[in-house]
Amino acid sequence: MRPAPKEIPPMTPSTFPHLARWTAWANDRLYAACGQLAPEAYFAQRPCAFGSIHATLNHLLATDRVWLGRLTGEGHDIPSLDHIVCADFASLAQARRAEDERLARVVGEIAETRDLDGDLVFVGLGGGPQRSTPLRVVLSHLFLHHAHHRGQVHALLSQTEVAPPALDLMYFPLPGH
Repeated sequence: MRPAPKEIPPMTPSTFPHLARWTAWANDRLYAACGQLAPEAYFAQRPCAFGSIHATLNHLLATDRVWLGRLTGEGHDIPSLDHIVCADFASLAQARRAEDERLARVVGEIAETRDLDGDLVFVGLGGGPQRSTPLRVVLSHLFLHHAHHRGQVHALLSQTEVAPPALDLMYFPLPGH
């Protein structure tokens, strides 16, 4: 195993709002594909970390609520990482759009007003001692976590009749291009 780097790579404040826009774009594309699935395929138990496409998408929504609650100081009501926030696809898709708007707003405000080298102090879901992590690491985690689990849903979609969409950052349309 490689040792952890001693320094956090530099990122500009504009990096994170850009990643928030990409995340919303990728989520829209992924949800459009998932919306084409028959309920049996969408809810089917599959060999993956959270057991189904629906549960994996719920995990992303739940963890966003946890992290955004920590970042804003508003808190959250998520009891576990496998918490099902929305029982059906339609309400999950609506909640995802709203959370993506919140994500962009919160990340934009943080990028403009806070020191990204400063720490976020928080307590884990299970309680325990406070943790302290540099804000730029928390924000990086937020977007890498999204990409990771969207990739899992992408792979799960490939096991269905619906073709998974391109989600890579390289396909995200840049302003003016």
